[in-house]
Amino acid sequence: MKSARMKNEKRADDKFKTNKPQTTMNAMTQTELHTLSNSHLDALEEETIFILREVAAAFERPTLLFSGGKDSLVMLKCAEKAFGAGRIPYPLLMIDTGHNFTEVTDFRDSRAKELGAELIVRSVEDSMKKGTVRLAHPGESRNVHQSVTLLEAIEEFRFDALIGGARRDEEKARAKERIFSHRDSFGQWQPKAQRPELWTLFNHKLQPGEHFRVFPISNWTELDVWQYIAREKIALPSIYYTHKREVVDRRGLLVPVTELTPPKDGEEVVVRDVRFRTVGDITCTCPVESTAATPEQIVIETLAADVSERGATRMDDKTSEASMEKRKKDGYF
Repeated sequence: MKSARMKNEKRADDKFKTNKPQTTMNAMTQTELHTLSNSHLDALEEETIFILREVAAAFERPTLLFSGGKDSLVMLKCAEKAFGAGRIPYPLLMIDTGHNFTEVTDFRDSRAKELGAELIVRSVEDSMKKGTVRLAHPGESRNVHQSVTLLEAIEEFRFDALIGGARRDEEKARAKERIFSHRDSFGQWQPKAQRPELWTLFNHKLQPGEHFRVFPISNWTELDVWQYIAREKIALPSIYYTHKREVVDRRGLLVPVTELTPPKDGEEVVVRDVRFRTVGDITCTCPVESTAATPEQIVIETLAADVSERGATRMDDKTSEASMEKRKKDGYF
């Protein structure tokens, strides 16, 4: 089977080497949009299905990380195609900070029920009650502490493979991570000790207590994801599309105004038309200004984007250039 990686990298380079202004891209007609090729999606889908089946065959206790976000919903669609509706051979796992958007968690529950899939939810709040997670102050983001709860869930259910929706185009640390990413007995990632993956041959060997994180859509881009959502008509939580929301402009990010993220002294609260490019903990996830109400309109906006979705929306990635790599070394997704 041909690997989609080299084709995808060239495609990403070609698509994002553009300095066309946003207004020009938004003026693209519906006819021009229809001429945008999505034939490459078949190769990406084939690779993803192959990896999902490889996990089912190679591991005893795999699980699919399912947040209710767009990437995990794309993986779920591919899993349906790989195994058949209602026949996905591993449970779904969600690590809940307790500070997630209700639109996403409600959608997560309804989608899992619709598929008849087993959904396991473990909460950071439970880890806080056990004393394994301690916040520096009540307002601290719980996002980074998901690693502790995740490792506790791995130990509880003895998972040996966790399937995640990370993509290489999102962030530098993810760009250099393998599709089958080995974790030691402490759940840690060692970037300099990664295993080669030539000709889509994967090394599944594990020692007791170790596990793998597997990323079937590593070679997809944000544009691929939205083209696939449009083609397959995948339903998403409503906050992925334009809606009005109170926000404040903070260090170049539109921070949503909520009980968890109130405005600071001197900040002006405004109502904007926004959508979320990625969803996560409320305390560190920001929307972008947008009037896109359909996947096709988001495809047009994505063509003009010059900042990755995490770079444009995640406060937790702004702490340092190595923040994601550090979290992954500590056991993060």
